[in-house]
Amino acid sequence: MPEITRSRTQGVFDQLYGKLRLKEGRLFSDEDIPYLPQVHSNHPYHKEWVIRKHSSKALINYITYKENFANILEVGCGNGWLCSRIAHAVDAEVTGIDVNSLELEQAKRVFNKVAGLQFIHGSVDAETLQDKKFDLILFAASIQYFPSLPDIIRRSLEHLTLMGEIHIMDSPFYPAGELEAARQRTKEYYTRMGLPEMSRYYHHHQLSELIDFQYKILHHPHSWKNKLAIKKNPFYWITIRNRYS
Repeated sequence: MPEITRSRTQGVFDQLYGKLRLKEGRLFSDEDIPYLPQVHSNHPYHKEWVIRKHSSKALINYITYKENFANILEVGCGNGWLCSRIAHAVDAEVTGIDVNSLELEQAKRVFNKVAGLQFIHGSVDAETLQDKKFDLILFAASIQYFPSLPDIIRRSLEHLTLMGEIHIMDSPFYPAGELEAARQRTKEYYTRMGLPEMSRYYHHHQLSELIDFQYKILHHPHSWKNKLAIKKNPFYWITIRNRYS
């Protein structure tokens, strides 16, 4: 996609997404963001944040155990809460990137004193990141906003160190037989929210799209372990190794 077209598309998405977040009641105050993923039990999205709490803890444990992630990039970082958690927990340079200017500016404002943490407005491309490489590139609850899963993985691989890893978490993947119904539910939801155009920017991916990559499933939502768990995580946790490793 030509850069000027991509930039225009990102601008439209930025405006629509900001309106959606406001209507959904998903925007937090500057005072509340540092406490995420902890929210009050009566919060309308409490169940979602319980999942994010457990998945973020598992991710940080993984990063700490591996001990070889010196530079970390979160794509679609939003208000920066997860970047901040990672930066506080591990000895690494952490970068958050997002085209959502509203929450990104909030992230810069709230976490401006966190050592080793920075935020960039833009996307995963050579123009924004230039030749910078990362040991870990993270998509947490964001991969569904990229139209082509293979394309964004390939672009991310260009910014991955030789032994680096891409991680995808907290996003749905659909069996082929459920795709059309899922797309219809998405259209109906955004129509109810008064933003039907938003359905063009939400994409329903399948694991089969990763067939050309060296991927591994770290958490399977349909595993016996997850089915027996008290706090079930309905999302896959996928890691993709650099093709040269």
